[in-house]
Amino acid sequence: MTRKLLLLYFSFILISSASFAADTLSSDGEDGYKLWLKYEPVTEPSIKAEYLKYVAFISESDHGEIMHNAVQELQTGLKSLLGKNISVSKAVENKSGGIVLRLDPKADTKQQEGYRIQLTAGNIVVSSKSENGILYGTFALLRHMQMQLSVKNLKMESSPKIRYRMLNHWDNPDGTIERGYAGSSLWKWYELPERVDPRYQDYARANASVGINGTVLNNVNASARFMSQEYIVKVAAVAKVMRRYGIKTYLSVYFAAPKTLGGLQTSDPLDPKVRAWWKEKVAQIYKEIPDFGGFLVKANSEGEPGPQDYGRTHADGANMLAEAFQPYEGVVIWRAFVYKADPNADRFKAAYEEFVPLDGKFDPKVIVQVKNGPIDFQPREPFSPLFGNMPKTPLGVEFQLTQEYLGFATHAVYEAPIFKENLDSDTYVNGKGSTVAKVVDGSLQGYMRTLMAGVANIGNARNWTGHPLAQANWYAFGRLSWDHTLSSEQIAKEWTELTLTRNKKAQENIVGLMLRSREIYVDYNTPLGLSRPWMGVHFAPEPWQNKGSRPDWTAVYYHRADSAGLGFDRTASGSNALAQYRPEVRQQWNDPDKTPLPYLLWFHHVGWNKKLSSGRTLWEELCTHFYTGADSVVWMQQQWDLAKPALDSQVYTDVAERLKIQRREAVWWRDAWVLYLQTFAKKPIPKGFEPPKQTLEEVKKSVNIYLMK
Repeated sequence: MTRKLLLLYFSFILISSASFAADTLSSDGEDGYKLWLKYEPVTEPSIKAEYLKYVAFISESDHGEIMHNAVQELQTGLKSLLGKNISVSKAVENKSGGIVLRLDPKADTKQQEGYRIQLTAGNIVVSSKSENGILYGTFALLRHMQMQLSVKNLKMESSPKIRYRMLNHWDNPDGTIERGYAGSSLWKWYELPERVDPRYQDYARANASVGINGTVLNNVNASARFMSQEYIVKVAAVAKVMRRYGIKTYLSVYFAAPKTLGGLQTSDPLDPKVRAWWKEKVAQIYKEIPDFGGFLVKANSEGEPGPQDYGRTHADGANMLAEAFQPYEGVVIWRAFVYKADPNADRFKAAYEEFVPLDGKFDPKVIVQVKNGPIDFQPREPFSPLFGNMPKTPLGVEFQLTQEYLGFATHAVYEAPIFKENLDSDTYVNGKGSTVAKVVDGSLQGYMRTLMAGVANIGNARNWTGHPLAQANWYAFGRLSWDHTLSSEQIAKEWTELTLTRNKKAQENIVGLMLRSREIYVDYNTPLGLSRPWMGVHFAPEPWQNKGSRPDWTAVYYHRADSAGLGFDRTASGSNALAQYRPEVRQQWNDPDKTPLPYLLWFHHVGWNKKLSSGRTLWEELCTHFYTGADSVVWMQQQWDLAKPALDSQVYTDVAERLKIQRREAVWWRDAWVLYLQTFAKKPIPKGFEPPKQTLEEVKKSVNIYLMK
């Protein structure tokens, strides 16, 4: 056995051992495994009395596995909520006092997956045109009951605004996860297909409970291995579990697979043999997975192969794959995350320059998946200009739940405000009110294929997400992909009550912490429109980092600090990236005196002595944000401590310890930025703020140790 194979073998053994260890870990306390599906007993006497009037029986339409799982979920939930076993009946004539699951092709819902819940003839009736809708309605009813809300005059109707609501897993065949901070991969490829881990079902339940109906199992930096028959059979075993909860399974594909796996001389999308290879491969997949969702593709980005390797366009590559899906319902999701190693270019402009000329040239089965911002999942970004400039192409939005740039699993950052900030941004593509949400949900151009994707923050840690509060980001993504009009506050209140506590005062403390957490993180990390102070692992502060294989893989490329000032000039006098937006958007950001402070340094290089709208100079304003942000973590600790009496002790301790880490690291990032920028600003720390205890060289040394340089 070669040294390389030995290393791979021992890596496999270590990962496998870690997976088993994580899965067998248990606790007498609340370990977070149940997520928001804890179904704590109803404690309000009047509400419990109401509920007991309607749980004499459960009646279902006699249909398939999804309906069966809806009934099973009701039985499980009601048993826990009310302490009562509920029988199942097939006939409901002249019966009252039960919960009826009614599959009705003529149900009064806007969408096939929509549901209606109302009191009818003395029963609570959940109706839908589809079994999926019945399942979603069942979870909605249980959510209502978990929150101890009255069922008097009950009437709820809801339909999803987005058709494809999916998680993108960046999981690798060896069990590692790119940008994963909650253990190893859920998917135990070495056991499949013979052994199907029971945890897959709990994953599917959690997704269905918030309306997620798709999952991409593998990394966008894909391995061709997933196109082999060996792995297609493994994927089919997972897909079988997912379909029972209305979830379709997707795969990321390696564009060069016809050459590396199929033995062809080329992977040129216009080559007839290549096109035939993909058609045969798709047919092979559908033979094993009849409800397969489709492909997710990262091509000609960060070294990944793609159609441009053969002088072809993204549309050529996407349409070739779409052709292979013509006999099936599956779709091709083509990522717009592209940028070239051009030392004179602005990475901000890259996706627009490559994709806008292709508007209208994609097959109807293709959805272009666009990151929420033009750079890369930053703590705050302006919306991607693609959303306002491709009216003839269905665009999906891609958010990141895993906290690649948000402190990994040691910083509490509630991401719903990031999602909402993007979705509520006005593109003006069809005039005022043309929000990103309306582009994505198809209501502006009438597209039927609509998509919202979230890069998963899920691993095999018992609590799924590493940081207990990071579960809220998974929950929020699902709720917003179903209904993007929900507010960040409403979702935070729901999640807190379902997951942590019913105590109203404690809820206020926790929800307040969550709603402020993103802004606090931005303050000590990237205030006023700064971005990417970290390179390498995207964690340790390195605003001084200026060496890389390409300019845009350095930190200095993004902030452009010099003796004159700070920030990236993207106006006409600079890179002119602002020209990619509609005139109404440009005018918001074109003038540094009128640009909102959160976006100032995204678009302008500002002098250190420049007086801002706050009345402070740029240097003073930066220091205020850096210090206030780091100090606000203490406030977060206080808010969490106030909620302690109402929390499970294990959950309280876990979060409290992570907040201690967050406080220490917030000071670390604050000091790195302040000391580094001070070398250009040549100004003292403003009065009222204590100077860092370390020198810049000492901070750099601590970063180098962290990065093991």
